[in-house]
Amino acid sequence: MTTKRFFEDTEVAFKLKSDAQLERAYFLFKMIANEPLVKMGTAVTKFALNVHLPVEGLIRSTVFDHFCGGVNEKDCMPVVDQLMEAGVYSVLDYSVEGKEEAAQFDATLAKVIELTQFAEKKPAMPFSVFKPTGLGRLKIWEKVTSGKDLDAVETAQWLRIQERYESICKEAFDKNIQLLIDAEETWMQDAADELCEHMMEKYNRQKSVVFNTLQCYRWDRLDYLKSIHERAKSKGYRLGFKVVRGAYMEKENDRAEDLGYPTPICGSKMETDQHFNSVVTYILEHLDDISLFLGSHNEESTYLAIEEMERLGIAHNDPRVWFGQLYGMSDHITNNLANQGYNVAKYIPFGPVKDVMPYLIRRAEENTSVAGQTSRELDLLKKERKRRNL
Repeated sequence: MTTKRFFEDTEVAFKLKSDAQLERAYFLFKMIANEPLVKMGTAVTKFALNVHLPVEGLIRSTVFDHFCGGVNEKDCMPVVDQLMEAGVYSVLDYSVEGKEEAAQFDATLAKVIELTQFAEKKPAMPFSVFKPTGLGRLKIWEKVTSGKDLDAVETAQWLRIQERYESICKEAFDKNIQLLIDAEETWMQDAADELCEHMMEKYNRQKSVVFNTLQCYRWDRLDYLKSIHERAKSKGYRLGFKVVRGAYMEKENDRAEDLGYPTPICGSKMETDQHFNSVVTYILEHLDDISLFLGSHNEESTYLAIEEMERLGIAHNDPRVWFGQLYGMSDHITNNLANQGYNVAKYIPFGPVKDVMPYLIRRAEENTSVAGQTSRELDLLKKERKRRNL
């Protein structure tokens, strides 16, 4: 079975972009395609923000407005409403990273709960989302994952992390909002997986409310999926998974080499793609037990999922299957999927400019390192510029 190719339709892909926005996107992706320029630009940006140079306006009008919805959730509403007109849902992601203080973790907790309550009244926002390290220090996650004993202060911090998790999951359950929990580095992920599994067991009795994330550049994720599936079936609850390739590859490989253990990452891009596709296929074949949020910018994997849905007789708009891409990227996938009647959402990061910069820098570096991603964006933008005679 060969699915009709429809991601090439740039009129649908960029229908939400004005000519000026299209030109800005073209300019940004041309910059991102230049790796030395990205490295120099990120270094200069970090320095300028750290010494309080007045560069926020420039950042805001270029890279921030392209990849982020705004500095707060109210700021994001015009973006959310515009996307919904095109049949695209939104996942507001409070993208503040690298915090260390309890007050900051409590502020993130309050923000995620506030967004979940807000989403209840906004049909365009069926999901909430958070990162585990947004609710507690990486060192605590790392220590629990490694099985090391916690001292009294750390034990109290770990208990507080669990309470924050519980508060958000209960709020999502009460408000009938699905909750996506991001995955992070392998050396903290076992603790996050165990806590998430406990939340699924508690809140996914009737439907998938809590979703964990499977990073498929890890070669062990299909085996993990099969084992948690068996546990869920025996205990009578549903699973939910966001499936992605992964965002920490260089860091993972470097740490494995430095500490002398086998890398947890697949040996090649081809292996990662095969593993990703196997995980997606397994979930679609077990949709009665597992819901899927397929987070991918890869056209071939998306087409494969569509073909599997057709093979298995799964409707385009089955509420157990969602597709998702990041705001500012892969509009040709997002908008064309929505145009074909699939459930699709944009991940929309937001937050104060300075606090969101680590996220934006990672996005720029990822786009530079992923072979073909930026050139594909540029080719499509060129095609649409030509169609519009720009």
